[in-house]
Amino acid sequence: MTSPDGQRVLTGTHFMIGDHAVAEGAMAAGLMFFAGYPITPSTECAERLSRRMPQVGAHFIQMEDELASMCAILGASWTGVRSMTATSGPGFSLMMENIGLGMITETPCVVVNVQRGGPSTGLPTLTAQADVMQVKYGSHGDYEPIAYAPATCQEAYDLTIKAFNSADYYRVPTFVMADEMVGHMTERVIIPDASQIPYVGRKRPVPGEKKLLYETDESLIPAMPFAGEGFRMHVTGLTHDERGYPATEAAPHERLIRRINEKILRHADQIIEVEGWNLEDADIAVVSFGSTARTARRAAAFAREEGIKAGLLRLITLWPFAAKHIQALDKRVKAFVVAEVNLGQMASQVERFTSKPVLRANRAGGEMMPAEPILDAIREASRAS
Repeated sequence: MTSPDGQRVLTGTHFMIGDHAVAEGAMAAGLMFFAGYPITPSTECAERLSRRMPQVGAHFIQMEDELASMCAILGASWTGVRSMTATSGPGFSLMMENIGLGMITETPCVVVNVQRGGPSTGLPTLTAQADVMQVKYGSHGDYEPIAYAPATCQEAYDLTIKAFNSADYYRVPTFVMADEMVGHMTERVIIPDASQIPYVGRKRPVPGEKKLLYETDESLIPAMPFAGEGFRMHVTGLTHDERGYPATEAAPHERLIRRINEKILRHADQIIEVEGWNLEDADIAVVSFGSTARTARRAAAFAREEGIKAGLLRLITLWPFAAKHIQALDKRVKAFVVAEVNLGQMASQVERFTSKPVLRANRAGGEMMPAEPILDAIREASRAS
């Protein structure tokens, strides 16, 4: 095991909380700039990074608030470095305007949201999963984010690395939507050698080649110059044309917004990750994510012991939504059960893509979902079908 002696990647087997796993994943991914404001239950991400980043010449800044934090990581990204912030519900709400700025300017960065009970100040130290619709619809306008939901501390590490690679490749703010249970639980995390850490960089313009700032090819993803390299750049939150200059009319707006959405939707099959358990012969499909998926699997196992053929579809990628996976299950199962620590946010998405009954196992927040209410919903779904 490697000690924290200044090396960017701490190889070996470690026991750490999920927040620290996020921080170490960010370090392994090449994080060079972090701007954030402490907020429970994500503060441990910042605390870890405040010690680790100076060891490797990276920059940690505690900002005056979450608005400034989000703005700072956007600016840092345009200088060519990988940037990140970490927050929870109230701070996430404050970031929304600048998240929209990141979407329209196609600025790669990573935002970690360790979710807690809300609305407002809510339950600062207790868990929830009620920000999953906010990450998709929280800022005004139409945009398609990429968002991952870790269920373990190992995934908190792995998915943070994946978030940086997705952000850079697709030129989009990308989100790690952890929950307090994952953020604060302690588990084994295996960190591989630095040579085994996947790295996917940004598409870069060719020096001397005359292309417009937002000119694209069939991928719909424009190359990204960095400030100070000599490229002609104009970056604005206004609707802009391919040069980056404001073009506040209907036609360029239609062209721009359709492209920044389509560049994600066109690659959805490559972005979306799910995990299936006992779905091959399932009559009841339980859909869950994050820490709740752990007890949902246990509930499905209990149902099997009672003779009910239940399986689990775990959403690793929340957005883009795994519509094709739901539609494929719709042809085989008799009903769905959606288990989540909110009052039915992702259940509403499942309902969009199935004609089968969708039952909900919900908890508003405060504690990890136990297996019993999920098992009750599975039993009810079995009786109804």
